[in-house]
Amino acid sequence: MPKLACVAGEPSGDLLAAPVLRALNHMPEMAGLQVYGIGGPRMQAEGMRSDWPMETLSVRGYVEAIKQLPAILSLRKELIANLLDEGRPDVYLGIDAPDFNLGVELQLRKAGIPTLHFVSPSIWAWRAGRIKKIAKAVERMLCIFPFETEIYDRAGVSSTYVGHPLASDIPLEPNTNLAREKISQTLKIPSTNLDGIVIAVLPGSRSSEIELIAPVFFETIQLLAKRCKGQKLSFLIPIATPRLRDPVEQLLLKAKNSNPDIQIYLLNSMADEVLEASDVVLIASGTATLQAALWKKPMVISYKVPWLTAQIMRRQGYLPYVGLPNILCGEFVVPELLQDDATPEKLANALQDWLEHPTKVADLKARFVHMHETLRRPTGLLVAQAVAQTIADSRKK
Repeated sequence: MPKLACVAGEPSGDLLAAPVLRALNHMPEMAGLQVYGIGGPRMQAEGMRSDWPMETLSVRGYVEAIKQLPAILSLRKELIANLLDEGRPDVYLGIDAPDFNLGVELQLRKAGIPTLHFVSPSIWAWRAGRIKKIAKAVERMLCIFPFETEIYDRAGVSSTYVGHPLASDIPLEPNTNLAREKISQTLKIPSTNLDGIVIAVLPGSRSSEIELIAPVFFETIQLLAKRCKGQKLSFLIPIATPRLRDPVEQLLLKAKNSNPDIQIYLLNSMADEVLEASDVVLIASGTATLQAALWKKPMVISYKVPWLTAQIMRRQGYLPYVGLPNILCGEFVVPELLQDDATPEKLANALQDWLEHPTKVADLKARFVHMHETLRRPTGLLVAQAVAQTIADSRKK
């Protein structure tokens, strides 16, 4: 039976990999495929056996990673030992998480195990020198953005553009009213509660993000509600994982104590529905910003990391923007307010600017439609085909 080992290091990787496993499950030549390694609930729902907890790898930033480093290194050592022995696969697929996966891929490729990597590290944004390690570790890079293959061609690394799976999952035309109706039913509130301006607030999917970003976002919510007292505003906040609900609820309670009339609703997951239902989005930098763009929503991107992490990243970066919509468009089509600029006043001003300029919003939506069409490919199938072909080639040797 064919064997595939794969590792996703965080919820976004789990989201990206699930359609790949689904496509593999429908391929006759992959009948009986064993999939194991590290993955989240979506991958496990497609038949993957996750042998280690994905949460161990779900950290962002240098300072945060240092705290978790002993556990991460121990897990990687154990994983590599297993994959070189009794768990030896026909192919290894690393899903994003380059700091972890490239080290695994390097060791496995040296041992003759073919390695694929799905989602290129952001060598075009920072740490360009990493491509030398990629050339040694990765047999083929599976790129989700069209401009990346040219970079790998120049470096002599095999690569394939597979599109972004979110572009296939998200429709070209959002149905805002239907999304609001669904959310109203989930919350068990009258649909009229969401008749006015709906603002989606996505403070991140990690504990460190909730700790650093969410308080500022809640202050922004309060300020915006105060400024727009004569308007009907509703704020929708999707909670990425159950463990994040308690700290977000504490911030909600504080906001309600300050302004009992403020309309803030928390939802378990449902990020896509919240984005589709919204008029404007306040969002932490990350994959979710691409989701917001694919839903054709004006947004304000923000982020905060510890001071030391910010200094290191600033020295290694060479693009002027961090948000995926701006990177893909090659210019600041949406505002980014990071670190010291991430104040309630500046964030509220930027959100109001979108609400007060509908022509500007219409122009942005047109840009996002073009982006969506460029990224729309049968990604899960293309990655699955690359995996299946690599397994077939390895078995001929």
